[in-house]
Amino acid sequence: MSAPTLDAPPAAPRVGLRFVVEGPPVGALWRRALLRAVLVPLPVLAPLVALAPSRDHRFNLYWHGGLFRDDPLRIVPHTLDSLPGYLRLGNFRLFGRMLEKALDTAAYALSEVLGLPVNVGFRLVSFLSALLLCVVAVLLAESVVARGELFRRPPSTVAAVVPFGVAAGFVASGGSSPIVLFGGLYLASAALVLGVAAGLCRIDPGRPLRWWWMPLLMLGGAALAAFNEIAALALPLATLAVLLRGWLVLGLSPGRLFTAAPARALSLLWLGFLPIFLAVRVVIQRYCSTGDCYKGSDVRLTADSFQAFPVRAIDWLPPLMWRAATAGGSARPWLGGTVLVVALIVLGLLARHAIRDLPRLSRVSGRAALALALTAGALVLLGAAMGSLNADVQHLVTGGKWGWGWRDSAVTTTAGALLVAAALHLVRKRGVVLIAVVLLALTAAVSAAANKRQRDTTMATPAARLADRIAVEMADFDPGPDGAARRCALRAEFLKLYGDWPFSVHRFDESLEAASQQRAGVAFCPGPRG
Repeated sequence: MSAPTLDAPPAAPRVGLRFVVEGPPVGALWRRALLRAVLVPLPVLAPLVALAPSRDHRFNLYWHGGLFRDDPLRIVPHTLDSLPGYLRLGNFRLFGRMLEKALDTAAYALSEVLGLPVNVGFRLVSFLSALLLCVVAVLLAESVVARGELFRRPPSTVAAVVPFGVAAGFVASGGSSPIVLFGGLYLASAALVLGVAAGLCRIDPGRPLRWWWMPLLMLGGAALAAFNEIAALALPLATLAVLLRGWLVLGLSPGRLFTAAPARALSLLWLGFLPIFLAVRVVIQRYCSTGDCYKGSDVRLTADSFQAFPVRAIDWLPPLMWRAATAGGSARPWLGGTVLVVALIVLGLLARHAIRDLPRLSRVSGRAALALALTAGALVLLGAAMGSLNADVQHLVTGGKWGWGWRDSAVTTTAGALLVAAALHLVRKRGVVLIAVVLLALTAAVSAAANKRQRDTTMATPAARLADRIAVEMADFDPGPDGAARRCALRAEFLKLYGDWPFSVHRFDESLEAASQQRAGVAFCPGPRG
């Protein structure tokens, strides 16, 4: 008896298999692009890691750290209680001041935990804000040029260029530069400005605006008005970015452009922003009419403003900032040395990393590049206008100090990098992006050398050396009599330098006392004070 036969299954249809050699997937390309945005600024900023704090930050780091290290939530009531006094001085930065205190406390706590001088913790926190700004700059560029969902497509070739341009602008161009003074606050504020615009650009105009967004958007607008001067640029920038993207990238009709969800979200933000902003400016103007306001926040429209505006519109160019960073100090050539060599090696490797990804990145149309260029150019002009209305900036310009930094530099340098990246994509020639990556990497390396010179020049001054020794003493705090004797000697040295400035002496005693009590429950300098 033969075994039963089994019916064979029907033959599967023959399908031609195609093997395609592809590069990294979309997610990997995005991770690589964002990783470059984090890494590229580091060799430029590294020479400044131990730069001593100056001006108010000599005191604020210890004062805020001593007050809030053990109770960070106290920042909120402390800021609210001090608000009337600051408002009378023409200085209304409710949420910005809270962020400043939080960053100072973070720097103080980081230094305490790691056993490092507080100036190192302060610079590390500032570096984090710089890295955040570089990442957000990439996201804003992609949010403007991309038509569909952002992370469903590879990043564009703009993302390969922007980090090198932004890093090249991180130059310590004078004592008022945000890379030197209040870096964490002003660089984070610039990231907020760009982030608001990026977020609004990603709202889908084809979907309705959800009703529960409406009160949140109005509150967000009010929060921007209560942040600081830099944050006030967020909504003008976002308005231009949304309109330019809708017109040039998405091709929306005028009717859709002004009625779609992004425009409605913008209108709600403006509705929350304007009442707070205008009311505060009216109050400040009344206080400042007597001439007793803090110059850093006063608005001064004079003939010097019109002279300063075109200068501030180009002061973001790295060669001008190099001139400011290398002024004074040693007569030796600054363009050389170990810092430049290390920066060239590190940035060269990162540039090679970016160039290798270029064939796999999305291409940018001429209209999208134009939208980004106009957006970035508008931000340069907005930042320049803000700076040119300040008396300190006017004094810099009329004194011939082109390229010297001020708080507007946190915005204009980043906007300038976006403008350069967009303009390169308007040149429809092969190899332009590759050449741009190489040249901007070289520019960033030169900025690192300029930062080294600024660090050397600053740290050669008696005030910076004293601040450095105070930071070291506080990092290795000795509560015993030997430590008290050393701290009193440091205070005596401070009195020799600033004895004619009673307010500085008061700030010194107040801030170091708070930090000493927090560290060990002892006085910074026991005994009577002369």
